[in-house]
Amino acid sequence: MVIIMEDNATEQQVQIVTDKIKALGFEVHRSDGKERTVLGAVGEKRGIDKRDLELLAGVREVVAITKAYKLASREFHHEDTILQIGDVKIGGDNIVIMAGPCAVESKELLFTTAELLVKNGAQIIRGGAFKPRTSPYSFQGLGEEGLKYLREAGDKYKLAVVSEVMDVSQIKMMLNYVDIFQVGARNMQNFWLLKELGKIRKPILLKRGMSATIEEWLMAAEYIMSGGNYQVILCERGIRTFENYTRNTLDLSAIPVIQKLSHLPVIVDPSHATGRRDKVLPMARASIAAGAHGLMIEIHPKPDQALSDGAQSLYPDQFSELMDELRIIAKAVKKTI
Repeated sequence: MVIIMEDNATEQQVQIVTDKIKALGFEVHRSDGKERTVLGAVGEKRGIDKRDLELLAGVREVVAITKAYKLASREFHHEDTILQIGDVKIGGDNIVIMAGPCAVESKELLFTTAELLVKNGAQIIRGGAFKPRTSPYSFQGLGEEGLKYLREAGDKYKLAVVSEVMDVSQIKMMLNYVDIFQVGARNMQNFWLLKELGKIRKPILLKRGMSATIEEWLMAAEYIMSGGNYQVILCERGIRTFENYTRNTLDLSAIPVIQKLSHLPVIVDPSHATGRRDKVLPMARASIAAGAHGLMIEIHPKPDQALSDGAQSLYPDQFSELMDELRIIAKAVKKTI
């Protein structure tokens, strides 16, 4: 349930309500909005008389959350969540561009890419240091060495860094290098990993599973948030359907659906969704028009020589052209890049 406090509720009144909720056997998750404080009571308790809470001083309303995902729901947090990572804002009227190679191949590659990103107004550099590949014989990434290159490039060019975490054992080491932890589609329901990421205080970019429903996706976010980490970014990257012309089927309808159900920012990865660079451009444009808060795009100075997913990586001139187009679309939907 959600306990909405009065606009003028004192901190002492909020604490009294918090203590009462805990005494009833619930965990308490607090959300401080622009106008009022909201307390989320999360747990499996049944048969609670909400009047016990409604009569407490400072309480405006007690509302039962109907969704299985409590903390990720807009019922718990009505206003859009906006994440601040250094000078970068994700959510609200801001559009963030995350771009870079699929896999970290070399230091030279990252520095060349980072310079391109800055030139075109992107804010975050992406790159896989640990690569989950379908074939065990494919390039698996450079590991921690790749993370060091990402951090060096990010620091030099003042870009935030996002990279994928594959296992619980990597979290502590990666804390030194990344600003955003990415959870890939294959790990969306790796609940043990999600629980551990809920204990840290860095943003988590959660990709939708290949066959996941929107509710399953939001429930995965709930695992992270229930641990106290509310900094979750949802990423639509296409789902598996019977169509085989594109790598996946990009579900753009998920964007407005998510924005109605949840307060979390949602971005789109058109590279993994389509698997073809000639399809990345139109789907990137469509994503911003549909209301996405950002894009994750694969680019490479020489895609034909890429060690991973070169066919879906944009050439530098394509990326520059796309950024110019996105600024026009962003203005039309009253957002800024």
